[in-house]
Amino acid sequence: MRHRRIDGLMTREVVYVRGDAPFKEIVRTLAAHGVTAVPVVDGEHRVLGVVSEGDLLRKTADQSAAPGDVPPVPGYGAWERAKAEGTRAEELMSAPPVCARPDWTVAEAARLMEVQGVKRLVVVDDEDRLVGVVSRRDLLGIFLREDDDLRREITEDVLAGTLGLDPAAVSVEVRNGRVELSGTVPYRGMIPAIERMCATVDGVVSVTRTRLRHEEDDVPAVPAGGGRS
Repeated sequence: MRHRRIDGLMTREVVYVRGDAPFKEIVRTLAAHGVTAVPVVDGEHRVLGVVSEGDLLRKTADQSAAPGDVPPVPGYGAWERAKAEGTRAEELMSAPPVCARPDWTVAEAARLMEVQGVKRLVVVDDEDRLVGVVSRRDLLGIFLREDDDLRREITEDVLAGTLGLDPAAVSVEVRNGRVELSGTVPYRGMIPAIERMCATVDGVVSVTRTRLRHEEDDVPAVPAGGGRS
């Protein structure tokens, strides 16, 4: 079973700015391309950080207060004020950037987005040079896979390929990404493993209640009372 890599989903033609790009040039770049953030790169195309609308809006928040006033936003400290006073991308950006590698799977990228609380990842090569950007929307593209494609992968890659089962013994039905399984497998203990593996196929929404039967019961019975003395 193969998982989709983000190099097959990411945007390769990436809008970016140099570290010395002035404030207004960044604003014009965001507006011209209809994006909310851009990577910041050095002269060798290595990624230094990311500058977003939120980073730029710090200047607006800073300018709303008169000189000597208490910062109007709670927690607006020295670091945020220094960024607000910046005039170039390298002073305004958020760094270090949250990056991924092209060979990462969709699941790996999604986990990093969740942990870091970001909507996109900058994709870099082994020398930290910019090669693309992958967004939440890009990752959700795997759920556009056709039901027939999912059924084929489950039957050929999961059941026959990984588990060595006779595809004729298990029926796979997929409707709108929801998988239903029926048929007979050699052992009872295989059933939850099959369900888990089917659920990890890229594009599967869920594995509904299955109608799988087993030939042999290899799951030991639990003694009354949970086996405790």
